[in-house]
Amino acid sequence: MTRKFWGAALLCLMLASIKATSAENTVVGLSDATVLVIRHAEKPASGNGLSPQGQARANAYVKYFEPFTENNESFNVDALYATSDTTKSARPGLTLEPLHKATGLNIDTRFGNYDVEFLAQALRTEPHGKHVLVAWHHGHIQQLINALGGNGKMLLPDGKWPDNVYDWVIELKYDKNGKLIKADRIQENIH
Repeated sequence: MTRKFWGAALLCLMLASIKATSAENTVVGLSDATVLVIRHAEKPASGNGLSPQGQARANAYVKYFEPFTENNESFNVDALYATSDTTKSARPGLTLEPLHKATGLNIDTRFGNYDVEFLAQALRTEPHGKHVLVAWHHGHIQQLINALGGNGKMLLPDGKWPDNVYDWVIELKYDKNGKLIKADRIQENIH
C-alpha cells in the first residue's frame, strides 16, 4: 500500500510540474506583447505577386511600421510572420519583403494559410520579441484573430475582411500573463 501511495504521489507531482511548465511556456511569447495583423498588399489581375499599388503599399510599410505609432505609443517591430508561398500567392511574404530588407528581420514563413492554430501556438510559446507583425490572406484573418484570443466577428464586419480592403491593421495587446487585454481595428495612414 505504501508503494502505491508513493507512486500516486510521484505521479501527481510530475503532472503538477508539467502543468506549471506548460503554463510558463504559454506566457513566453505573448507576455507584454503586441501582435499586429495585416492583409497582404494589393494583388494584380493575374499572377501570384503584388500589383504596382501593392508594391507601393509594401514599400510604404517600412516607414509605417518603423516605428509603428498609435495612440501616443510607438514601437519598432521585432518579428515578421507571413503565410508560406503557394503557386497562387506569394503576396504576404512580398508585402513584408521591404520591411525585412530595411530592418534585417527574417520573415518566418513556416505556416500555411490554414495553419492559424499552429501560428498562434508558436506565438504563445516561442520567444520572438514584444512586437510582432503578421501578414496573412484576408479569408483566414478572422480565424487567426480567434486563435490569438480575439473576437474576429467583432473586429471585422460580419466576421469577414472585405475583399476590397487592404488598409487595416488589427492590433492585439497582451498583459504580462499573455492574456489579451485589447483588440482594435486600425485604419492605416501610410500617405
